[in-house]
Amino acid sequence: MRSATLLKRLWILSLAGLGLLVFYFAFDQDFSLAEHLVGRPWLFLAIAVLAFMAEYVDSSLGMGYGTTLTPLLLILGFSPLQVVPAVLLSEFVSGISSGLYHHNIGNVDLGRGTFARKTALILAACSLVGTVAAVIVAVKLPKTVVSLYIAVMILAIGLYIVLARPRGRISWGRIIGLGSIAAFNKGISGGGYGPVVTGGQILSGVSERNAVGITSFAEGIVCLVGLVLYLAMGKVIDLRLAIPLSLGALVSVPAAVWTVKILPERMLRRAIGYATLYLGILMLIKVAL
Repeated sequence: MRSATLLKRLWILSLAGLGLLVFYFAFDQDFSLAEHLVGRPWLFLAIAVLAFMAEYVDSSLGMGYGTTLTPLLLILGFSPLQVVPAVLLSEFVSGISSGLYHHNIGNVDLGRGTFARKTALILAACSLVGTVAAVIVAVKLPKTVVSLYIAVMILAIGLYIVLARPRGRISWGRIIGLGSIAAFNKGISGGGYGPVVTGGQILSGVSERNAVGITSFAEGIVCLVGLVLYLAMGKVIDLRLAIPLSLGALVSVPAAVWTVKILPERMLRRAIGYATLYLGILMLIKVAL
C-alpha cells in the first residue's frame, strides 16, 4: 500500500514538474538550453531527469514521451532535427524495454499467437509507410512549419483523448490506419505516436493495460525504423542530447510499468488528455511569439 502511494505521488509530481517547466520556458524568449549544453554536467543530469519524468508518464500511459519532450526541447532552444533523432533513439531503447517488462509482469501477453503480439507486429509493419513519408517531409520543411505542425497535432490529439468515448471493438483495418497515421506523427515530430495508437485502442474497446503494453513494444520498433532513415539521409544524432535522454528514459521503466497496475484507468486517460492539450496550447503560443 505504501509503495502504491509513493508511485502515485511520483507520477503526479512528474506531470506537475513537466507542466511547470514548459510553462516557464515557453514565455522566456531569451533562454536557450541548447546554447548552454556543452561543458555543463548538471545540464546533462537535467535532461536525464526530464527524460525520466516523460518516460515514466509514457510507460504508464502508452503515450506522452515524444509528445512531451519534443515541444519541451524545442521550447528550450533545440532545433527539430536535433530533437527528433535523439528522441527516436531514446524511445527505441525505452519502448522495447517497457513492452517486454509489461509482458513479464503480466500487464499484457506478447507471447506467440496472442492478440497483443499480432496487433503490435501489424502496427509496426504498417507504420513503416508513415515513417518513411514523414522523414522525407521533415528534412525538407522549414523549422517554423514543422513546429507549427507539431503544435496543431498535439492540440488535436489532446481534444481527441478528452472528448472521445469508447465505441465497439477494434478492427484490423482501424489498426492499420492508426499505425500509419501515428508513425507519420512520430517520424515528423518525434511525438504523437502513443496518443493515436493507445487512445485509438482504448476508445475501440481494448483494455488500458493491453493497449499500453502493445503500444510501447510497437513504438520501439517504429522508432528504430525512423532513426535508421534519418541516418541513411545523412543526418547525425546529437549524442549530447541522445545519451541523457536514453539513460533517463530507461531508468524510469520499472516504476512506470508497476504504476500501470495501481492507477485507475480513467485517471490515466484523462490526465494525458489534459496534459497534451496544455502542451499543444503552449506550443502554439511559442510559434506565434
